[in-house]
Amino acid sequence: MRGLVVVLMALDHVRWYFTDATFSPTDLGHTNIGLFFTRWITHFCAPAFIFLAGTSAFLSTTRGTSRFGLARYLFTRGLWLVLLELTAVHLAWTFSLDYGGLHLGVLWAIGWSMVIMAGLIYLPLPVLAVLGVGMIATHNLADSVSLDTFKHSDGSLSGFGWLVSFLHIPHRPISYPLIPWVGVMMLGYAFAPVLLMPRTVRQWLPLGVGIASITTFVLLRSTNVYGDPGPWSIQRDTLYSVLSFLNTHKYPPSLLYLLMTLGPALIAITVFQRSSGRLAKFFVTFGRVPLFFYLAHLYLIHGLVLIVAYWQDEDIASYLTSFARFPEPWGVSLPMVYEVWLGVVLMLYPLCRWFAGVKARNQRRWWSGYI
Repeated sequence: MRGLVVVLMALDHVRWYFTDATFSPTDLGHTNIGLFFTRWITHFCAPAFIFLAGTSAFLSTTRGTSRFGLARYLFTRGLWLVLLELTAVHLAWTFSLDYGGLHLGVLWAIGWSMVIMAGLIYLPLPVLAVLGVGMIATHNLADSVSLDTFKHSDGSLSGFGWLVSFLHIPHRPISYPLIPWVGVMMLGYAFAPVLLMPRTVRQWLPLGVGIASITTFVLLRSTNVYGDPGPWSIQRDTLYSVLSFLNTHKYPPSLLYLLMTLGPALIAITVFQRSSGRLAKFFVTFGRVPLFFYLAHLYLIHGLVLIVAYWQDEDIASYLTSFARFPEPWGVSLPMVYEVWLGVVLMLYPLCRWFAGVKARNQRRWWSGYI
């Protein structure tokens, strides 16, 4: 499951760097079906990955890790991920040391969530589950709060305003505030014991919870009463009305966004428990080295941009920046985006397979859990 998630994530990032579309793929006034669903399918990445990060943390205790050892690991690895976000990841996105375009994304959220989890793992699992569900279910009550309330007269954020941004309301450079992502990690941690239960339970319980999540999403979304700051509406035809229904809020992820993504993810976990063969092994390879894949794929994608720019006789210096600042016109059609994505995944497979072997041979070394 984790391998599939990171491969889908690569699709989103290839689209960002290579698409010729100059509008948001979820802008129903401009988008098309292919572009919308190329973006929508990648919505599953962050929720599933952060949920599974919590699950992996608990499962490590079944391999002999003490509670204190796990807390120390979560705290130090969390800070390591934050450091990587500020250094290696920023450099990969921009190929520049200019921090004016700093973007604090998913590693930022995972890192700080791990730091917080270092203390929370001492709570009983039922308490963690209730806290996680409660955070996810109730955080949209704060949708009416605006950062304008916490700004100085010159428009800059106050210290408390930055705290609010860190916790819940995105404000440049923070794209992934902690709430409710830390709740998703808590829920993943509390879910992990299910995977240690008898085969029948661990297959059918996630399936039932997944179906219940999707059903709750459909019921809540249809009412437009609660769960997402952006209500859906009837569009120019039935298909685009469905797109409006599915177009939920990611920054921060709304209750409906998480129900829509974690529900199918739990169903997929049920299906993958019975998976085997070459395709399953292919995704497992990536799932064993997700951080390595994350860093490598960003550098590879941006590097391919420079190669294409050079081949087209363009000024490479114009592409030593974030994709949002690339000169126009730039990019390729959506089918070509998929071809680039497939090429990126296939190029990284042997490298990830090699590194998975390195980790396996050095699993007792302290650094193996940090890369």
